Amino acid sequence: MANDVLLQMKNITMIFPGVKALQNVDFTLCKGEIHALMGENGAGKSTLIKVLTGIYTRDAGEIFLEGKEINNHSPEESQLNGISTVYQEVNLCPNISVAENIFAGHEPKRHFAIDWKLMNEEARKVLEEVGLGDIDVTKSLGDYSVAIQQMVAIARAVNFDCKVLILDEPTSSLDDKEVEELFKVMNRLKSRGVGIIFVTHFLEQVYAVCDKITVLRNGELEGQYTVKELPRLELVQAMLGHEVAELDNLHADNSIEERDDVPVILKAVGLTHKGTIKPFELTIKKGEVIGLTGLLGSGRSELVRTLYGADHPDAGTLEFNGKPLNALSPLDSIKRGMAYLPEDRKAESIIADLSIRDNMMIALQAKTGVFKKLPMSKQIELTEKYIKALNVKTVSMETPIKALSGGNQQKVIIGRWLVTNPEFLILDEPTRGIDVGTKTEIQKLVIQLAKEGLTVVFISSEIDEMLRTVNRLCVMRDGEKVGELKNDNLTQQDVMVAIAGGKANG
Repeated sequence: MANDVLLQMKNITMIFPGVKALQNVDFTLCKGEIHALMGENGAGKSTLIKVLTGIYTRDAGEIFLEGKEINNHSPEESQLNGISTVYQEVNLCPNISVAENIFAGHEPKRHFAIDWKLMNEEARKVLEEVGLGDIDVTKSLGDYSVAIQQMVAIARAVNFDCKVLILDEPTSSLDDKEVEELFKVMNRLKSRGVGIIFVTHFLEQVYAVCDKITVLRNGELEGQYTVKELPRLELVQAMLGHEVAELDNLHADNSIEERDDVPVILKAVGLTHKGTIKPFELTIKKGEVIGLTGLLGSGRSELVRTLYGADHPDAGTLEFNGKPLNALSPLDSIKRGMAYLPEDRKAESIIADLSIRDNMMIALQAKTGVFKKLPMSKQIELTEKYIKALNVKTVSMETPIKALSGGNQQKVIIGRWLVTNPEFLILDEPTRGIDVGTKTEIQKLVIQLAKEGLTVVFISSEIDEMLRTVNRLCVMRDGEKVGELKNDNLTQQDVMVAIAGGKANG
């Protein structure tokens, strides 16, 4: 690997009203280096990248590319300077062809018109560089998977002859095989001298592909390390700023299921949803935390949507607190004491332009009724209570939720449902894409709420998180419950065997 310095950011400072988002942060990237940018949500990672790419104008500091000072005033200028970004949510145009996406804004021309033949040929060549030489460049981008769309976004960056490639949470929606393919492309670009800034929450991926790690904490530089000199536990401690043994001390109360004095809160018998859920049986007692585990596409999210009334079952019965639950809409379920945090927070939960207070009050207002407006004093009282209880980092409850980090947005949405005082809470991937510290807070919260009598259905792709949090695990495969595991000294291996088709004994 070349040791030549490619990018230097010195003493970068960025101030928002009431918040110093970055304070004298340094960052150095070498040619042919994959460099992880790590930190909790709100640590300053996104702000640093937005300063680098011209979305934000810094308040102080200098940026040098190949020894020359640059001042990017827009993403377009950043790209012209050789800095390209590929985001978690691909920001290309799904309704036009792959080739058009790669060449958008600089299409090859012939006689003042687009040279389609040349553009398609050149697009194929560029895609070969990222291992996608066999896809049809004339098809619409939207016809392809998210993984391929991300590769196309990288191909577009390569076509711009980028020197610095920023990958911002690129693996959140990819399976293991797709992640492997992405890593091959990253290593191929690295061998060509491209410097890659890799933003991720997945520690294993950092140690699998990165050369160096820079850690930010509370808007300040905590340190820059080689991967070899920073063991995982020390990385987590650097991100959090304190010891993290508390994670190992988290344990759910596994005695509830066996106690006769604890009432059943939900019972599903033969619950079926055509095409997604095969006849399903489930009994949950008050104060239990039930985990749903299985591979993507196993039916976990589809099941909880059916339990909640977002999708209607085709067959079977569902009882809630001993009475039939025939929810015709989520509002019916809310009024009965149920709450549901869906998997995709951006698409299905947050209302980006509304304030924290508005986002937190919306479910309670729906439960109360649109013609019984909640008094402002009550809204303020409840919002302040849950901002404090959930440790939401914000200057004001009137701050638009879109201005918060992902982890703080998730806390606000959890607060939205706790405000309704539910008996039954469904959490679908509540910690996906958020930092280790916030994950710990949410896991502790779930265990504490269960102790207080709240019943929780918990879905997570991270098995170790499930083992810390749940009492029982329902194993799902192809829309069917194939086993149930009591969380009694379970290991990740036990769960993976059950998911893969091994014996799952309760």
